[in-house]
Amino acid sequence: MTSRLRFGVFLAPFHKPGINPTLALQNDLDLVAWLDRLGYDEAWFGEHHSAGTEISASPEIMIAVAAERTRHIKLGTGVVSLSYHNPLWVAERIVLLDHLTRGRAMFGAGPGSLPTDGIMIGVPQSETRELLEQSLDVIMRLLAGDEPVTFKNHRWDLRDARLHLRPYSNPLFDVAVAAVASPTGAKLAGRHGIGLLSSARRHRPASMPWHCIGMCWARKRGCTARRSTDRIGASSARCTCAETKEQAIADVQYGIEHWFRYFQAVAAFPQMAVLGDSAVEMIDFINQSGLGVIGTPEECAAQIDRLVKQSTAASVAICCSAHNWANRRRPPRASS
Repeated sequence: MTSRLRFGVFLAPFHKPGINPTLALQNDLDLVAWLDRLGYDEAWFGEHHSAGTEISASPEIMIAVAAERTRHIKLGTGVVSLSYHNPLWVAERIVLLDHLTRGRAMFGAGPGSLPTDGIMIGVPQSETRELLEQSLDVIMRLLAGDEPVTFKNHRWDLRDARLHLRPYSNPLFDVAVAAVASPTGAKLAGRHGIGLLSSARRHRPASMPWHCIGMCWARKRGCTARRSTDRIGASSARCTCAETKEQAIADVQYGIEHWFRYFQAVAAFPQMAVLGDSAVEMIDFINQSGLGVIGTPEECAAQIDRLVKQSTAASVAICCSAHNWANRRRPPRASS
């Protein structure tokens, strides 16, 4: 790497159904304010509209509120599901956030991962990656150029579209695209010279092969500049640490079973297949598969070091998942 390691957090956010959603969202914002005071570099907010666990419907609104409670941390859309939105309005909203945050906003894009989200608005999962590609092309033309954009497909009809405001950031805020289970995101990163939000998985080097695919695509198109740091999140950057391994294992009893059930039966992404029928089996799966670490600070540091060494990116940020395996308000231990 040619620059210092950066740290961030990815807030889907994950919360157990049945808890107070108002307080849960407040806790997420409190966490970002605390991370700002601790010197973290960035925080990313997700977009989901169904399934009851990832309860933020608008990363842009979360960023707007968080920006008023923080001073330094950069705030990103992680991600806007581009297949669900008109690309002109997406570009308008992120540019507005760029101004309101004085350059602290970051734009992360993806296709939309929950099939149940798309079903409600008539977007089949089979179309989302093509719509991502078309939308991001339009957005980058709007952000980087001065010429009006005309584009039409079966969902959008843009006619001499242009931005109301030019970006505050010069030349542009950080832009990144998700890369999880297909080369689509990596190719788009290479095509547009933007960063990757790489969901590094076990048994696969972080941001590999996505980073190499993106670079090959960039060279073919004569594009070599990268506007953004590559982010290694959140699939392999799940860490729950405590003073001892035993304490960390006790802490995750709070929420790990729900998190596993969500990915096993509700979201059920093939790229997020997780195994285990009991908390013990789930904890073993996390630690043995490389999906994350439940243990001591030293073990978490070793996991981060492995991810960094595996990455081929010149500039990397480790974005840990804020998954609520543990209760943030753990009762104090009784004194001996």
